[in-house]
This record gives sequence, structure tokens and C-alpha cells, in this order.
Amino acid sequence: MTRVNDPIVINQTKLRNRLTMAPTVKFDYAGADGKATEKHIEHYRERAAHGCGLICVEATAIAPGGRFWKNHMGLWEDAQIEGHQEIVKACHENGAAVILQINHTGITSNPDCGPAIGPSAVPTRDPSVLSKEMTIDEIHEMQTLFADAAVRAKKAGYDGIQLHGCHGYLINQFISKKTNLRSDEYGGSDENRARFAAEIIREIRNRCGEEFLISVRTAGVEPDVATAIAVAEEYVKAGCDYLQVSTGIEWEDPTLTEHEAPYNLICEMGIRFHEYFRDRVPVSCVNSIFTPEQIKYLIENELVDTVDLGRAILADPAICEAALEDAPYVKCFDCPRCQYGPGMVHKCPAETRRMQ
Repeated sequence: MTRVNDPIVINQTKLRNRLTMAPTVKFDYAGADGKATEKHIEHYRERAAHGCGLICVEATAIAPGGRFWKNHMGLWEDAQIEGHQEIVKACHENGAAVILQINHTGITSNPDCGPAIGPSAVPTRDPSVLSKEMTIDEIHEMQTLFADAAVRAKKAGYDGIQLHGCHGYLINQFISKKTNLRSDEYGGSDENRARFAAEIIREIRNRCGEEFLISVRTAGVEPDVATAIAVAEEYVKAGCDYLQVSTGIEWEDPTLTEHEAPYNLICEMGIRFHEYFRDRVPVSCVNSIFTPEQIKYLIENELVDTVDLGRAILADPAICEAALEDAPYVKCFDCPRCQYGPGMVHKCPAETRRMQ
């Protein structure tokens, strides 16, 4: 039986256990220059020090125009590498492997940062405004920006990168038939809609080497699980080492129905991916995993290979020690509006309690 404490090797990167930190953006940490700050460094250092096996650093912009907000961390130029080196050092010194999630927001780009661009001309944040449909040349230029960011991540010392391929951002927009209306080689079939990211994966592999870990945080339903798996199959064929499964743009799968298992339907997607990709590439699940009991259930029943922790590890990094050593921790309160979101001013009650 697999245990939470058991190490796992992904590509050539060894994780000391089955706990991973999901990428969660710290909106008030970076400045307009997109550089990592001391707040970032200490934030990830603390999670690594509490025993997390793999840290996935938050969504980091590959271009200024692809940011969520003006204070969104980036890696679009060499001047930003130094701060990322310090994040990597903090994680490695505390025993955690570390990868960086790289992203472009596409049609959901903040208008204060750049234009809304994507696979097709579709409604943006402002429904009265359509995004600009990318030309083939612009697609190739964007793919190069992703690969350039991955090269910088390697220079910073990261063990690998994660492509942000879900939650409605650019790579997800190419997957979804709702946002991808193209009829060329980047639209239509599952293979074609996956081509944008698959070609990025191949280019990163070519430029960063065989040992560099390439993960995709991929949509587990788009619009159904079977289609999402078919897309992920193209990523794996292209050289993806690790699938970290979350949600997409559309959800029209009648097989995803409420159940009494100790995990929700978003976790269920990861479990189905694991069933399909078992013994080929490791798979994680995520969402509303707040207790050591949930973590152990998912790992010990071999439902997934790793468990991504989001709000639980933000609320109290000791959730890792609780799962690994039965140590005490403060449980996430599952607040309707998490204080770690943009523009929130209230304090996390779990964080406040553990500081007392």
C-alpha cells in the first residue's frame, strides 16, 4: 500500500513524499516589475520547511500583457531570474522539489495589462468586447514566449515547470470548443485543439533537456472527462511528465454526479485520469482537501499518485506534518471568499488562530 510518506520520482526529480503545494497567486506580493519579492521567498520557504514534497510556485506571467493584475509575478525577462533563484534556494534548502507554473491569461487578460487575445474572437471580460483572434505567426510567437520562460526557469534552478492549462486561461482556451472556433490545424479535433500546448511541451523539452520536469495543470472536464483525457493524451505523447488535474471552462458530463466519497467531483476527475494514465505518468488531484484523513484516503487507496494542497496549506503549512506525522494543525475554515484572493482585506481565521 502506498503511504503519504513514500517518495516518488517524476522524470528524474525525486519528491520526498506525496504532498504537493498547488499554485496559488499572491496578488499583493509582487510589484509592477513582476519580480519575486522577499514575501514570495518566505512564503514558499515556510511551506517547504513544514514538509511539503513538491512546491508548485504560483502562476507566473510569460509576458506583461498576459497578467491577471499589474502586481502579478513574471518571468518574461532575464532581470526577473534572480528573485526566482532565491525561491528555488529556499525550497531546496528545506528539502522540497520546486517547479514554476507559467501562464498567459489570453482572452481574460486584464485590460490594464494588455489586449485580450486568444484562439478565436469571442466575448471577453466585457461581453461587449471580442478578443483578437491570433494569427498562426502570433501563435508561434506565443509558444516561443512560453519556452523562453521555461528556459529562464531552468536558469533559476527550478526542477521543472508547469503549464497552466486549465481555469479558463490561454492554453485552456485552445482546448475548449466554446473559445476555440478555429478550422485550421489549431482547431476542430481533440488533437488539433491540444496542438498549441503539445508544441510548447516539445519545444521546452528540446530547449531544457530530458531531465527537466514538465507538468501540465490540465482541465479534467472540457466539456466532459473523456474529451479532457483525450487532450491530455496529446500532452503525454508530446513529453508531459506529470498531470495535475483541475477544472476547465465547460462542464457537461452527466457521469459526474454527487457521491458520498470523502472527496469532491473535482478530485474525482483526477482519480479518473489516474485510472487512465496509471503506470504511464503520475497524476494528482486537487480541491477542498482540508484534512489528513482525506489525503491518506486518496493516497493509501491509490486513487492518485500525489495530492495537491491549496487553501489548506495556505491556512496552515502544518497540514503537511499532520498528514505525515499526525502532528497538530489548524484546519482551513473554507471561507466563501478566501483572503488569499485579489483585493481581499480580511485575515485568514486559520492563519490568525495558528499565530496565537
